[in-house]
Amino acid sequence: MFNLKGRVAVITGASSGLGRQMAEGFAKQGADLVLLARRIERLEDAKKELEALGVKVLPIKCDVTNTEEIDHAALITEEFFGKVDILVNCAGASRDKGVLNMTDEEWDFTIATDLTSVFKVTRAFANIMKKNNYGRIINIASMYGLVGNTAMDTVAYHSSKGGVINFTRAVAAELAKYNITCNAICPGYFETELTRDVLNTAEFTAYMEGTVPMKRYGHAGELNAGAIFLASDEASYVTGVILPIDGGYTCV
Repeated sequence: MFNLKGRVAVITGASSGLGRQMAEGFAKQGADLVLLARRIERLEDAKKELEALGVKVLPIKCDVTNTEEIDHAALITEEFFGKVDILVNCAGASRDKGVLNMTDEEWDFTIATDLTSVFKVTRAFANIMKKNNYGRIINIASMYGLVGNTAMDTVAYHSSKGGVINFTRAVAAELAKYNITCNAICPGYFETELTRDVLNTAEFTAYMEGTVPMKRYGHAGELNAGAIFLASDEASYVTGVILPIDGGYTCV
């Protein structure tokens, strides 16, 4: 089960963090990869490592807020592989402020990067999926798209990830007739190069231990199983699902 050999998986935000981890997870299941990110040098390094697993890897420099770059990446992908089977929308960034202090620029940046980008990338690559009457779209939202929090003020991030969750449901309903599924994963606290400095403070660690039933952060690779399942042929009747992988944060 869950063999992805012969499948082509496009992953945004693939130069680091969860995107890079999922790229390795898919490669180990046999999927060929298209890696999208702004830092092409990081993608080239990833290409060398992932090709050692016996798969083809196409790195493409792409800013997911730029429509022209997204459409160009989709064109290059289709020319190189002839199809797209799996899309993982993982790229994102945010400006963390509360509702009383957030500027228009900080709000717009977060919504553009974490929500509007998911729409633009999905539009481009789902049109390729439609041609082959097959697709698996996986949006990386956040447990913060399901709930609020008292650890830090980040209203735009909550809002954007909540938007990704209902975007997922809408796309699942729209694209089901093309045999394209669309699901979302809501990660909890995972340690990556972007989150490490915040998560490893004594204050935040104490907050995590008091709010996460498993009393730890997610380890590298613990998101992969959920993504691989949703990307598989076996998950053909699973669509519109919102899957928290958060150590139990949203169950209490």
